Amino acid sequence: MAKVLVFQHVAAEPLGMLDPMIRQRGHRIRYVNFSRDPNAQPTVDRYHALIVLGGPMVPDDTAGHPHLATEIRCIERALERDIPVLGICLGAQLLAHTLGAAVRPGSEWEIGWYPVGPGRDGGADRLFAALTQPTPIFQWHGYTFDLPAGAKHLARSAAYRNQAFRYADCAYGLQFHLELDRRLINRWLSLPAYLEELENSGVVSSAEQIRQDTDRHIANSNRLGQNIFGGFLDLLGQPAARAVLPSR
Repeated sequence: MAKVLVFQHVAAEPLGMLDPMIRQRGHRIRYVNFSRDPNAQPTVDRYHALIVLGGPMVPDDTAGHPHLATEIRCIERALERDIPVLGICLGAQLLAHTLGAAVRPGSEWEIGWYPVGPGRDGGADRLFAALTQPTPIFQWHGYTFDLPAGAKHLARSAAYRNQAFRYADCAYGLQFHLELDRRLINRWLSLPAYLEELENSGVVSSAEQIRQDTDRHIANSNRLGQNIFGGFLDLLGQPAARAVLPSR
């Protein structure tokens, strides 16, 4: 059994489909929710993996969100310990920032479903070998990051070259949201703050169009998520086989 530390920034952005995947393997999850406790001072030393989720802030806004400096220190320590690290959206940007790469506004927003295809190193990666061709994946971001020095380039989209990367053997950054299921996407599309961001983003798709696209693409996205996240969880070791009890 492994212990997984999870950094959450807003209530509407939890682990999603990753939560049951982790628990089904017998691992334990500890959430640190910085929106509830911005002064939390977690340590990764007692954990076997770190997952950093998404949020509306940007990595260098440590003045407005001091907990980001805490998270960066924790990511640094996790990299020192060589434990699996997974950054999603803001989490990927924080991982790239920690590794010395630039994080900056992108040329346009991606909100909704966009084809994401393999990067130059994706086919050789144990997780991203599952991404063999451009596949619609849910996005919600207006920032991007440079590829950290020494990182492997795993995925790209038409507007954003750097959609996913791996650093060393077990640190992964994913700009997109494979963890979301239909319920969570529809929740985002019902929240005023998200709808306001969508309206101000310049993205052509409406909330209703994104809901329709979700109905078309969510099943394939969830299957890809099962493969990629399953590969990440394999880094924690295979779950122990359950004992088979004799029938009565």
